[in-house]
Amino acid sequence: MERDDDDGIGYVRESHYLKSPSLDRQQAIALLQVPRGEGREGSISSSVSDLDVPIYSSENLTTSSKREPQGGFNGKLAFAIAAAALGSSFQHGYNTGVLNNPQNIIEGWISATMGNRTQETPHVDSVTLIFSLMTSIFCIGGMVGGVITGTVADRFGRKGGLLLNNILVIASVLCQCLSKAASSYEMMILGRFIIGVNSGLNAGLAPMYLAEISPMNLRGAVGTVYQLVITISILIAQILGLSGILGTEALWPTLLAMTIVPAIFQIVTLPFCPESPKYLLLSKGSESQAQKALSWLRGTPAVQEEMEVMKSEYEAVKLVPKVTMRELVTNSALRIPLIISLTVMVAQQLSGINAVMFFSSKIFTMTGLDEDQSKFATMAMGGVNVLMTIVSLFLVERAGRKTLLMVGFAGMAVDTTLLTIGLIFAQQSKAVGILCVIFVLVYVVMFATGPGSIPWFLVSELFNQSARPAATSLAVCINWTANFLVGLAFLPLAELMKSYVFIIFIVLQCLFLLFIYKKVPETKNKTLEEISAMFRQQSYQ
Repeated sequence: MERDDDDGIGYVRESHYLKSPSLDRQQAIALLQVPRGEGREGSISSSVSDLDVPIYSSENLTTSSKREPQGGFNGKLAFAIAAAALGSSFQHGYNTGVLNNPQNIIEGWISATMGNRTQETPHVDSVTLIFSLMTSIFCIGGMVGGVITGTVADRFGRKGGLLLNNILVIASVLCQCLSKAASSYEMMILGRFIIGVNSGLNAGLAPMYLAEISPMNLRGAVGTVYQLVITISILIAQILGLSGILGTEALWPTLLAMTIVPAIFQIVTLPFCPESPKYLLLSKGSESQAQKALSWLRGTPAVQEEMEVMKSEYEAVKLVPKVTMRELVTNSALRIPLIISLTVMVAQQLSGINAVMFFSSKIFTMTGLDEDQSKFATMAMGGVNVLMTIVSLFLVERAGRKTLLMVGFAGMAVDTTLLTIGLIFAQQSKAVGILCVIFVLVYVVMFATGPGSIPWFLVSELFNQSARPAATSLAVCINWTANFLVGLAFLPLAELMKSYVFIIFIVLQCLFLLFIYKKVPETKNKTLEEISAMFRQQSYQ
């Protein structure tokens, strides 16, 4: 086992605790970033170099394939990705946009239902309030789902949690479909809350499962699939919601019921896929099942090298207790990646994407498009979002996560500035209005390049197995909370500031860009141990 480290690659000596669990337990605890008792013990040196473990600086981290085997893409892995992503992130995206096109029809139904109950014509503000509650309660459900993600992931597994989550889809579809027949908008609100909980759970479980089944060299690309399906499902919701398809007084319950289709797809396909090998080994301690699952996913029985990497982590995990929410905050080696994860999640929601989407119809109208043409233009914008997310799927493993995040936020800051200036003069010149349309499309391109997709899987890359469920719960909950707050505050701000509301987002985009440049590490082609060692080293400085 002893050998020269000619390649500058960290190695595990025979005396290392991963090979000899009888060595000092405290070193294992330090390696895994988990505090023991009140903090660092006196026997653990405050100098990183004193620890008998390989330490990597951010400058010297190597991406040599000798560290960990590089897996390939195959049919079984593609099947598992499709089963996990299509049945989960579709709910997230579809139910985000499904109420947009039939809004007037649903508000008319709410008004008629209230009128039948009271025998009086309801005030328009009351109808608007009910519809706003239908829309926003989806985010509240997402927060609840985010909070319980860690518990579900630990108790039922990643695959098991995704399958059980479809029970909520069935319950939601029943509530929403029967609401019209029962003349109960309360059932509609309940159904929206339930599908929100489902989407919140999916937002944590699906990226976690995708990250854990993918080879290291495909981890970013596979993680991007979650956002890709969200963009596709939003576009599908916009298309099906057109008045010529399902956006009619008779068929809008069917439009809401379509969310059952991806759930059925997942219920049929996911049972054929294995549970996450990392979950089976590191959480359940089943080496044989983990190896069987890994062989299935890689399409070959030759997975010994990858198993050895996981077993080394398993030996370390056995020495320490489970990471709690309190330890995430109090342990500096965990607090650093936690702050990064939460910030990029908030950055995604506060980037201004919802504001641009809201103003898009108004901008399209300025160029002379009528209402129907504006809807088609909005769908074209959704198509651009899908296309660029596909492009980012290939770029993320070439350019890296940090690079794409910086390019995205820098591009959005410049583009939002130009859009704000353009909106001031758009009423006076049709040419400026056309420029504003171009700025909107460029903004969508910049968002889809990195900020739209990377935050979902970055949290899974920044934490080890013991901390990942708790960190994911917190990050997903924060993302949904930010989404809810933006939806709550944006309309009043837009009424007050008009197009100048974008100035708020320009400032935020610049702040997020600075944070990413200073704090976010590049995780492309880095092993879990390298990423953990990087944060461990920072915590000692």
